[in-house]
Amino acid sequence: MQNDKSLPERNTIIFAWVSTLFISSLPNIIWQEFFGPPTIWLFWSKIILLISLIGLSFLWTPAKKLRVYFLLFLILYIAEKLLDMLGASSLWIRWFPQSSSFIKSMFGIQLRRIAVAAIMVFSLLAIYRRPNRFFLVPGKLDAPSEKLLFLIDKGTSWKRLSWILAAMITFGTLVFLVLAGRPSLSQLSGLLPMLPAILILAAMNAFSEELSYRAALLAPLSPAVGTGHSLLLTATYFGLAHFYGVPYGVVGVIMAFILGYLLSKAMLETKGFFWPWFIHFWQDVAIFSFMAIGSIVAGG
Repeated sequence: MQNDKSLPERNTIIFAWVSTLFISSLPNIIWQEFFGPPTIWLFWSKIILLISLIGLSFLWTPAKKLRVYFLLFLILYIAEKLLDMLGASSLWIRWFPQSSSFIKSMFGIQLRRIAVAAIMVFSLLAIYRRPNRFFLVPGKLDAPSEKLLFLIDKGTSWKRLSWILAAMITFGTLVFLVLAGRPSLSQLSGLLPMLPAILILAAMNAFSEELSYRAALLAPLSPAVGTGHSLLLTATYFGLAHFYGVPYGVVGVIMAFILGYLLSKAMLETKGFFWPWFIHFWQDVAIFSFMAIGSIVAGG
């Protein structure tokens, strides 16, 4: 009887993993590495797949718990596509040309990402009614942590742990960026006037990514597949999405996976948004700083 009862739960977990990999950046990475830039059919195939998965959730019990998860992915992808179309419009290109300064072009990108995050907030409110149900509250800032291998001791307060993680992750990122970009002293000296804009851009990026790729996924996943698998699933999705980011390639995926796991852990254990955003923000400050001086570019 125990095995029979656990079978739907096991099927839900397997189904969550398989479907997440198919709707993640993995197909795009494989296609681009072997055949060139993905064509529009790959996007629409994911949309059709998501609609099919939502339909399946009405017919197959193991998929039922994942219905909201698939629905939120569908909303996210459509919102991103619409905002990408806006970004390709002649009006937007006139406002934020790619040939302009890093600050101006990145501000255009971040405005579109914030718009996507706003759409996700409205969607989550429509589904969950209360912000605390999808972590859009500060959370319990001094909540105790659960043990994580030899890295985090059980019971350590997130009020202390978040500062330590922010410092370690940002320092590690800086080391990588210095070794990879090898900026000159003249480049670094030109960074200071751009710092206020970089701080704003980093805050925007950290908010939009934590909302769209963390809170919006953890809210439906955690009750469906449990804490452990929801941590791994969101971290895997987040890692794959950074294959063409900074850092680039497999190293970038691994680093983003570790970061995603820790941020998801912080969000679940504090039941809030603040500490994941805080940690993410400082790493983005480091990355955007090196991008602003031209020492590092996304995708290589």
